[in-house]
Amino acid sequence: MTALIWTANILGWPLIHIAVAYAALRLPARLFTQDSWITAPRSWEREGRLYRDWLEIRRWKAILPDGAPWLGGFAKKRMRNRNASYIAQFLVETRRAELAHWCMLLCLPLFFLWNPPWARLVMTAYALVANLPCIFAQRYNRIALSRVLQTRSRTVECL
Repeated sequence: MTALIWTANILGWPLIHIAVAYAALRLPARLFTQDSWITAPRSWEREGRLYRDWLEIRRWKAILPDGAPWLGGFAKKRMRNRNASYIAQFLVETRRAELAHWCMLLCLPLFFLWNPPWARLVMTAYALVANLPCIFAQRYNRIALSRVLQTRSRTVECL
């Protein structure tokens, strides 16, 4: 591989991550107030048990980076508050982050344009390792936080 291809590979992914994240952060929050086809919970997720029990997400999700604050976005690393409006905003931001990571993953075919087959495999591995854990964490958090809001609304209705 030439120096130009190495440079494109090494700089390409960080530029894509930053550009997509920046663009996603500039989209209006109203676009993320409800689940879309992409972000909707699936039956195979078993209400989050797939992530909690099979992937043991609680053991490793804390080591994932949260790039949003670097670009002026909402920090999702830790819950800072437990009131309903904060949780609702957190849910919005999990949808935004998930969509951003899917878009980053969709940029993978660009790297197929200039890379030989073995490097395409490396680029695919990187794209999956860099984005799927983040997608899983957003989906897990959203399922768990939605359950918290539903429980609270049922409690209020009972009063």
